[in-house]
Amino acid sequence: MTSSEQLLLPEPTPDPPVWTLLRQRWFSTLFLTDMWERFSYYGMQALLFLYATAPAADGGLGLSAGTAGALFGLYVSLSFLAAMPGGWLGDRVLGTHRAMLCGALTIAAGHACMAVPVPGFFSPGLFLVASGTGLFKPNLPVVFDQMTPGGDSGRRQAAFSLFYMSVQVSALAGPLVTGALGERVDWHLGFGAAAVGMLLGVAQYLRGAPALRGRTGPARPLPPAALRRLVRAAWAALGAAVLLGAAVTAAGGVPLRPVLALCGLASLVLPVWYFRRLLRGGDLDEPARARIRGYRRVFVPAVLFWAMFGQLGSVFSLFARSYTDRDMAGFEVPASWFQAAHPLFVLLLAPLAAWLWLRLGPRGATGTVRQFSAGLLWAAGGFAVLAWGARTAETGDTRVSAGWLLLAFLGVSCAELVFGPVGLSITAESTPDGHGSRMMGLFYLGAALGAGLGGQLSRLVGVVPLWAYLAGFSAVAVLTALTLAATVSGRASSAGRALKATE
Repeated sequence: MTSSEQLLLPEPTPDPPVWTLLRQRWFSTLFLTDMWERFSYYGMQALLFLYATAPAADGGLGLSAGTAGALFGLYVSLSFLAAMPGGWLGDRVLGTHRAMLCGALTIAAGHACMAVPVPGFFSPGLFLVASGTGLFKPNLPVVFDQMTPGGDSGRRQAAFSLFYMSVQVSALAGPLVTGALGERVDWHLGFGAAAVGMLLGVAQYLRGAPALRGRTGPARPLPPAALRRLVRAAWAALGAAVLLGAAVTAAGGVPLRPVLALCGLASLVLPVWYFRRLLRGGDLDEPARARIRGYRRVFVPAVLFWAMFGQLGSVFSLFARSYTDRDMAGFEVPASWFQAAHPLFVLLLAPLAAWLWLRLGPRGATGTVRQFSAGLLWAAGGFAVLAWGARTAETGDTRVSAGWLLLAFLGVSCAELVFGPVGLSITAESTPDGHGSRMMGLFYLGAALGAGLGGQLSRLVGVVPLWAYLAGFSAVAVLTALTLAATVSGRASSAGRALKATE
């Protein structure tokens, strides 16, 4: 090519700054919809453990701390487990857009049930919220990824970090609003505020839906005959669930412990089954299967992190209520308000994380494993701080400063800024064509496994000292992070030796 021909070639157009996404209508639509969903989620999360452990005379369930922690872990685990069928419905039946809308409406219905001050409405409401979350969450990142301009891994991770930052505004407000209403006025009024927030999210989505592009229908729609069979089976399952619920109610309910144990077992079995089902899919070629197999390298550390993350609404709430000096100038801060610390830190630190992913650029799977190792160390540091605070409180038989709890929240928030955006990004990159929502369901399935394990382990609270429980999580996270780092370094050294051998 001559120099004159080179002059005629158009210069490559640089990618617009990732911050320009904030000015686009589609971004504001997804941002406001997810913002209200996060308001309802974090608002209800701030109340759930405290409501479950409150005495029945005060309107609560009167559960022990260990059982309430297992219940909280069960709720989080079910929310993530539901992402698996939710992602499948988005890919094969509803399409991502309609799946998001149906999920948002189901969440609102669940919060409305929990707002009814009748004991029989609590469990169905919790189930509806978990089911709706499983339908909403795996499909929203797929729509977001379809709308995000193409780019390398660093730009994709920066875009997800920016989105993470945006929705934390309502996650910060949720615990403050619902916590003040629930703890100080009435528990069910706080749950009702979460329902109002989700309905506002539905209204915002309907208003801005025309700005969204991409597939409006399912990526790989079911054949008509299979779809009819699915509809018949769904109606039959709904009828059976209604009859079973009526029978259980008439019998006075079922013991909570067997239900928690059964769901914990399901969270262990389902990831293995789901991986095998994806890998054996007849519509996947060998490169697609290789991408899914490679995804397992980031699956294990993610499970451990989500097990630790699942303690924020239970064990961290216990520390806030029973170990923290909450008196500030004569005002006793509600324990639920401390749940706002996590989204506050994410809101403040997400711009730094987005800048960091852009600086790092594409790193591949090896870089992702190193990032996850760093994330585990951040989470381990947060748990170590809280263990130290719990030890100080138990030894001195007194409440400790809120600074211990805030530092612990900071460590876990830094870890989430790795496992959240980076995890979503690597999942999107590993996705075979037409399996976007199902792969997002796999991402949330890892979170379900972690939350389920964390919920079962929280039964140890009360059996062992709280500081020992927290220190155990910290130690396991440090060992896992060091093992991951050593594995990556060993592979890099082997690759270097092999390259020198060929020279």
